[in-house]
Amino acid sequence: MHEYMNFLVIALVVLGYGYFSKLLLRYNISGPMIFVAVGVLLSPLGFGPSETKLNAELVQITAEFALIIILFSDAAALNLRKLRHEWSIPVRLLFISLPITVIAATLIAKQFFPGETTVYLLLMALILAPTDAALGKAVVTDKRVPEKIRSSINVESGLNDGIVLPVLLTVVAMIISGQEHAQDNSWIGYVAQQITFGAIIGSVVGYIGAWLSLKVIQKDWMEPNYHNLIPIALAILSFYLAEYFGGNGFIAAFFAGLFVGNFSEDFRHHIEDFAESEGDLLIMISFLVFGIAFIPPTFEYWDFNVFVYSILSLTVLRMVPTAISLIGTKSDLSTILFIGWFGPRGIASILYVLIVINQLGSIKGHEIVYAVISMTILLSIILHGLSAQPFARLYAKKYKESE
Repeated sequence: MHEYMNFLVIALVVLGYGYFSKLLLRYNISGPMIFVAVGVLLSPLGFGPSETKLNAELVQITAEFALIIILFSDAAALNLRKLRHEWSIPVRLLFISLPITVIAATLIAKQFFPGETTVYLLLMALILAPTDAALGKAVVTDKRVPEKIRSSINVESGLNDGIVLPVLLTVVAMIISGQEHAQDNSWIGYVAQQITFGAIIGSVVGYIGAWLSLKVIQKDWMEPNYHNLIPIALAILSFYLAEYFGGNGFIAAFFAGLFVGNFSEDFRHHIEDFAESEGDLLIMISFLVFGIAFIPPTFEYWDFNVFVYSILSLTVLRMVPTAISLIGTKSDLSTILFIGWFGPRGIASILYVLIVINQLGSIKGHEIVYAVISMTILLSIILHGLSAQPFARLYAKKYKESE
């Protein structure tokens, strides 16, 4: 029965946290904190086996499936019609703050880790660029926080992983090309094909799938139980078809979600329902995998430079670009600091790094880069989890007083 121990652990952790989740949230203890902590206890740092392979098949399958669902559901949750009326802050965060953050993070990292190649430091900056609103869930669910601010943080989190992904794929292709001592620029065509085919196939699958689903529902041929499952099946189908025809499945899943979610308001609600239940379970398992498989091999490389850079990544390297991007929006200092602080690094960064490691083979030779990633994510899980509710209350109070 030992081979089923992983199933037992997942069941017990979900039950244990589920029973007391509301009680724990009163003390600002979030699900990701618990799942990562249990993961560490089950790892070589705790009571687990002496070695866990980062590119093990189970780890990769979990990471890939979770990323498909997250990219699809994040894109589907974006109401493009509503976004047209509240575009100012999210667009500034995505197309001004995000590029500045990546560039600044790379340049500053070069000062901290001069022995690392620039391309790997850029890879690190890209992995840490996407934000995860779920780590500060109280911020986007607290009705006392102005809707415009909550929506902006949520939209940024939903879109930045999809924006970063093509650039991340390009950098990975460059690294692989360099490792193989390629003398040409074949990776450029490869990346262009991956992005183009992925976007086209995902869009076609999303549109046709949503259209067909709507017709079937109108004729009352579908059981209500499948309303939540059909969109997720479309996400998986778009991934497979894109990979089969030479595109990138993750980009396909993102575009499929964008089309499905904006085809029908009902579809968007069904996807949100799935993401808040089954999707949440998958995300929590990914945090568990992070604690078991990623922290242990990087732990011994955590040093003072890694710690300082991780803190800078969560503060200065996020807040200064945010402040620059919000120039002209009449945002006061408290709003800038609030939006700047709530850029948690979580599930997208975890899944990106696991998939990158699978592509590149191992972390050997660049352990410091991966140590920065693991420490930054862990600090974010703890600090943003602890501060979400108190900071949301403080900001809401200040906002109300200034009205």
